[in-house]
This record gives sequence, C-alpha cells and structure tokens, in this order.
Amino acid sequence: MHDCIFCKIVRKEIPARILYEDEDILAFHDIRPVRPVHFLIIPKAHVATLYEANMDHHRALGRMLAMSGELARQAGATDGFRAIINCGRVGHQEVYHVHMHVIGGPEPVGPMIVRTP
Repeated sequence: MHDCIFCKIVRKEIPARILYEDEDILAFHDIRPVRPVHFLIIPKAHVATLYEANMDHHRALGRMLAMSGELARQAGATDGFRAIINCGRVGHQEVYHVHMHVIGGPEPVGPMIVRTP
C-alpha cells in the first residue's frame, strides 16, 4: 500500500507543486482544482482512511487541521475555505491515503450537502 500515488509524492518520485512540508505532513496543489484555491494536505505516513487512523497518527492529523488556515490564507483564500476529508467508498474517497482538500477562493464554495425534502 505504500506505493500509492501520495506516498510516491512524499518520496519525491512524482512531482508536485508543494506548498508546505514538515516532518509529519505535506501540502500540495491539486492537479484538477475545482476552485481558485484547491490543495491537499496529507500525512507523510501512509494511513489508508480515517477508519485506520488511531492515536498513533494524532500528531500528523492535528497538524493537518492546524496548518490548514495559514496555508489557505497564503494560497489566497482570505475570507474562508472548506476542508474536506472523504472516507471510504461511500464518502467518495478516490485515493486511499488520508488527505484533506482545502478549497476556497473569492466566491462562496456553495452548499456543503444538498438536502432533499
């Protein structure tokens, strides 16, 4: 499982436009952005989904959240952003390495979930 695309980005085997890196996490631009600001923050250690996350991962997961605001502002999301972590098939997770999408821009992102009556 450590040959997933995000593990390869962590090891610099695949190029990425990196925004931030420290010993625990890596942030890089999404290759298919949906908004003017759209980047991912991942733990450097391979954790497939939030189902597999445990207290051994708390430092990296906490850093992902703690750095999201500063990185969003630096990327141009100065009036808010959305942070999304998809988990598993039902959550529409496409890459099985925990990752947080940070999405924003000058206009509102739109409703989080469309509610049906």
